Amino acid sequence: MTGRNDVVRTYSELILLPTLEERFEYLKLDGKVGEELFGYARYLNQVFYHGERWKDAKSEVILRDGGYDLGVRGWKIIGNIYVHHMNPVTLEQLKADDPCLYDPENLISCSFKTHQAITYGSKALIPQPLIIRRPNDTCPWKKEDPA
Repeated sequence: MTGRNDVVRTYSELILLPTLEERFEYLKLDGKVGEELFGYARYLNQVFYHGERWKDAKSEVILRDGGYDLGVRGWKIIGNIYVHHMNPVTLEQLKADDPCLYDPENLISCSFKTHQAITYGSKALIPQPLIIRRPNDTCPWKKEDPA
């Protein structure tokens, strides 16, 4: 399922997707981010993210997700944990202090790279599994015979 701006995304649907890649596909914004972010009213965005109500909601979501990227076990977030609104925030919602801004059903924990990937719609930015190295695997003339 591909994320689109005209679809309401929910945590209940998101957690049914087992992999980080599937959850990314559900959430990505399809490169629709070049639009102006609130223009002169950007200060409202900053006021919101520094408010106690947001900080409480953010802590609740981080605890629920266990510090895992998009809530996927095995993808522990190293460093800062971002809490992403699964549905883009509008200026009207900020002005009205809309309850959906704090609703855990609209929020998910993610790493900085994953947040950037969702925002810019670039799958290349999401974390990749670690490559398990084996002796001589980067030296073609020394590879072990698998037989």
